[in-house]
Amino acid sequence: MPRALITGGAGFLGSHLCRRLLAEGWDVVCMDNFLTGRLNNVADLVGEQFRLVSVNVTDFIHVPGPVDAVLHFASPASPIDYLKYPIQTLKVGALGTHHALGLAKDKQARFLLASTSEVYGDPQVHPQPETYWGHVNPIGPRGVYDEAKRFAEALAMAYHRTHGVQVRIARIFNTFGPFMRLDDGRAFCTFAVQALRGEPLTVHGAGSQTRSLCYVDDLIEGIWRLLGSELVGPVNLGNPEEVTILELARTVARAAGVEARIELRPRPVDDPEVRRPDITRAVTELGWKPQVSLEEGVQRTVPWFRRALEADRG
Repeated sequence: MPRALITGGAGFLGSHLCRRLLAEGWDVVCMDNFLTGRLNNVADLVGEQFRLVSVNVTDFIHVPGPVDAVLHFASPASPIDYLKYPIQTLKVGALGTHHALGLAKDKQARFLLASTSEVYGDPQVHPQPETYWGHVNPIGPRGVYDEAKRFAEALAMAYHRTHGVQVRIARIFNTFGPFMRLDDGRAFCTFAVQALRGEPLTVHGAGSQTRSLCYVDDLIEGIWRLLGSELVGPVNLGNPEEVTILELARTVARAAGVEARIELRPRPVDDPEVRRPDITRAVTELGWKPQVSLEEGVQRTVPWFRRALEADRG
């Protein structure tokens, strides 16, 4: 039975990935320090095939026994988180990646890095192919996340070239679905919570900036295919269907069954104007493309947010 280590396994994407690997017959070791991850996301999984370890991967990490794959998903991933924890974000991108790669090297395991579309910064090329080097402000407030992931990619490739570690790099674009935190701070979560509470939906700027949102089941399928492939990457994983923030707010409001009352707010510093993946590489090399439309994904996710809010009140 193959065995995987997932760092950040109690987070939004990590918890979905834990479930997918378990369903595929893997043993899973989940590491998380619960800075932004949540125990409730994976508590029901604990058993013979699933081991949960509370640890900060910026410290030394060790897993006894064989490991076939190391999937490094540990990191704050929303602006509200990495602006609150800038040093922790840089440390997990640097030290955490170093420790995870060292474990993969020691175990002769495949290493998959959860990188991000944020490596492209506020892009001047649209849509963004993997060959684009990005347009990043390294000293801006968002730079802590952008540069942490860019460094992580460079370190992973150094281990690949120097030590022969089997590296896979996924550049993950905006993803949404169940198990997101209510206070995540990203646009979808904010709109869902506000709509279900009957509050105005706060849109930054005029709402004309665009994002491309991928439903989580599609994203995890892409990760699974990349893990089993011979494609080092980087490879963009996301939905090329582009939507303005204002359109997203209205879509969420419809799913919640409320009228979209929009309240405009100032744009955050270095907030990207456009974000859309060129997924040609994923389509041709992995045979992957998203199957769930934005409308369908929102319809699947808003009821989960409704139940989570009710549980939070209770």
